[in-house]
Amino acid sequence: MARREEGGLDRNLADLPPNLFWREWLRRIEAVLFASASSVARDDLAKVVGQGASVDLLIEDLAVDLAERPYEVAQVGAGWVLRTRPAYAPAIRAAADVGGQTLNLSEFDLAVLAAIAFHQPMSRDGLKNIFGKEISRDLIGRLAERDLIGTGPREPRRGAPYTFITTEAFRAAFGMRSLRDLQDIEQLNDAGLSS
Repeated sequence: MARREEGGLDRNLADLPPNLFWREWLRRIEAVLFASASSVARDDLAKVVGQGASVDLLIEDLAVDLAERPYEVAQVGAGWVLRTRPAYAPAIRAAADVGGQTLNLSEFDLAVLAAIAFHQPMSRDGLKNIFGKEISRDLIGRLAERDLIGTGPREPRRGAPYTFITTEAFRAAFGMRSLRDLQDIEQLNDAGLSS
């Protein structure tokens, strides 16, 4: 009889022949990513595969398996998610109830979010310097409510104002693995797309 670990999961698949291990581990990783509302870290994925199995190689094989599917495995931050390929966005918007999942941000909201992303940690005073006007607490609240920004370190000055940073949800919403995926600010300036 297979030794069951916590939660009844046999990571090492004692009941299966070894030639089926990889396929089962691959399907487990796919199931975990499918069920998760946020990215899943390597250490968490390692909990569903046998000792010594390479999560990175399993992820690579899963990406190959999904190559002809309308969704893909993508790295977000230190983990992975399953997400719909951009080519299918119009079909989803036409037929699915995704109203609660859209960001619905104004152009100014996006500009504030971009300023935080490029200059983080960023205080409201820093944003005021960029935009030449106060940024409302309501706007900051809307971005935080959508989990696009979070609280960063406090500024080391009188009153120690809060600063804001982008979150993993921000990276996921904009399809980034890390903040290194942001366009280079100097290139945006040179192209006249930023000031």
